[in-house]
Amino acid sequence: MKDLKNRVAVITGGASGIGRGTAMALAPRGVKLVIADLNGDGAAETASEIAAGGGEALGVRCDVAEEAAMIELRDAALARFGRVDIVMNNVGTISVGLPDQIPVEDWRRDFEVNLFSVVRSNRAFLPLLLERGEGHIVNTASFAGLYTYAFDRTPYAASKAALIQLSEGLALYLRPKGIGVTCLCPGPVMTNIAKSFRPVGPPTEMRGPGAEFPLRDAASVGEMVVAAILANRFMLPTDEQVTKRLVRRASDWDGAIQDQIDHPHRIQLPPR
Repeated sequence: MKDLKNRVAVITGGASGIGRGTAMALAPRGVKLVIADLNGDGAAETASEIAAGGGEALGVRCDVAEEAAMIELRDAALARFGRVDIVMNNVGTISVGLPDQIPVEDWRRDFEVNLFSVVRSNRAFLPLLLERGEGHIVNTASFAGLYTYAFDRTPYAASKAALIQLSEGLALYLRPKGIGVTCLCPGPVMTNIAKSFRPVGPPTEMRGPGAEFPLRDAASVGEMVVAAILANRFMLPTDEQVTKRLVRRASDWDGAIQDQIDHPHRIQLPPR
């Protein structure tokens, strides 16, 4: 996508963090925004801030775990702006606990939010993009979906790994039809994701992707997303150093797992 002016972008999880950062990066480029979030007040506040800066935006409360949510979101976007060009699926919930402690219902919730919300999004928005033969989709996955560094967030990691595969399949299907796909894989980023942590069972130690990855701010990640849309880039990690980790795993999978066991990167668990 070479020109962003007067495009319409729908962003789920847009009230804070990476979603908000991307919205704030798109608005000055002339993109009209639909900010969707479970926090309806936050979505409205972000939309108001964009409008105060001279942009156009609509805030919508949206629970992506609900079956009809994406259809309603699509209809709201079309009613306000008449079209949709960019869809950013940017939500995440994390059940935290030992693998033998996390209930099946928590697994279902993580997959409903992290993966099936994108499936529903595709059903709602892809026909619009396919009809016009252009557009762009951004799916927010995670370093946790690229390689395993922890055992306390297995439902989240598994759902994000599935999302990466879904995104690759979409790229194979959509790029020849003029529609771009970007798979955003954040490492450590300053967001409100910790608020979605749902601890289960006894406290566990928390591990991170590696001490070599600095904590980035959401605004800078938003600029990365804009650049990826303009360049039609598929894989977008927030830190290119992650490639070294992936090469190591591909070269010696058992050794990479043993290294994570022997040299874990422990981080402080958010207070319950």
